[in-house]
Amino acid sequence: MNILRLSGDVCHLVAIISLFLKIWRSKSCAGISGKSQVLFALVFTTRYLDLFTSFVSIYNTFLKVVYLVLAYAIVSLIYLRFRNTYDSENDSVRMEFLLVPVAGLSFLVNHDFTVMEIMWTFSIYLESVAILPQMFMIRKTGEAESFVTHYMFFLGLYRALYLCNWVWRFYYEGFYDLIAVVSGVVQTIIYCCFFFYLYFTKVLRGSAKVTLPLSVTEISDPAPSLGHTQQ
Repeated sequence: MNILRLSGDVCHLVAIISLFLKIWRSKSCAGISGKSQVLFALVFTTRYLDLFTSFVSIYNTFLKVVYLVLAYAIVSLIYLRFRNTYDSENDSVRMEFLLVPVAGLSFLVNHDFTVMEIMWTFSIYLESVAILPQMFMIRKTGEAESFVTHYMFFLGLYRALYLCNWVWRFYYEGFYDLIAVVSGVVQTIIYCCFFFYLYFTKVLRGSAKVTLPLSVTEISDPAPSLGHTQQ
């Protein structure tokens, strides 16, 4: 444990807790991709299968339980309690286009061909692309509530801090995990390319919503008069 990993965990918790509280208090999940949240719930489920078979520390177990509980709580709020506010029309990325390649890659590239290891590898690969439905939803609608972009910012910051943590561990401990590092780099690049420009140029200027540049909106909605469905 070091300050980089601890800071990353804090950012991760802030992102998830703030999203849950925002949905609960506003009684609305407008602008939130339910499919991204389902993918994140699947990430935590497959990664923490060892919750009852191995013990690392109280801190580690606490985080696993919190992530799992909040992930499924958010999914239930979106698809059950506040389903009338869920924008399914614009949340239309087909999850199998993400799940099938990730599952195939986890079978082909892993540290050990065992069930637990494949599930862990699957969770690492899936986490790197789980935010894509949310990003495509924003691109399709052309705007996002500021709390959604703050949520995404903290997720991106969590991943960036974990990358720094891996660099620190490699330098001081000689430890590295190539699968985790490569997947983390991919995830960070996705956040940087799509999101950070919008966050720093729009949200921090005080806009309640982020409106995408016209060119991006046009790409995501080439024929608005015909109607469309995208994640």
